Amino acid sequence: MTNTEAAEQGWDGPWYRVRTDRFEASFLPGTSESLDTVCNVDVEVRLTSDGSRWSATVFTLAEVERIMAKRSRTGEALDGRYFRCSDGLIVRDPGIDNITQVLAGLLEDGDFAEVLQRLDDEWPSDASFRNDQ
Repeated sequence: MTNTEAAEQGWDGPWYRVRTDRFEASFLPGTSESLDTVCNVDVEVRLTSDGSRWSATVFTLAEVERIMAKRSRTGEALDGRYFRCSDGLIVRDPGIDNITQVLAGLLEDGDFAEVLQRLDDEWPSDASFRNDQ
């Protein structure tokens, strides 16, 4: 288990950001959700080493089970017989701290690029959104 400590963490608008020596993770939890019990959250990770950006939707095992049970009642996903998410990462335990430790462990073990999806680093400049005419 990795022992990466968050150097800085806190709210930045709707994002909860955690900065370590190797990456910055930007989580998008629900507004009333406790950070210790987050079990379904989108995260964007920017690596310190090269500035590359990566994403995942993180679920706990319990949350996947809850979603599948709900879908069995609603008829979605073949009555809840499967679960899929294109950028899904399933973790055992909830919470931002736990998820941060998993991300650090994936980097440490060399599995990070196999698990998260790389985002396109090309963003249009602010000028492309202006209408100067």
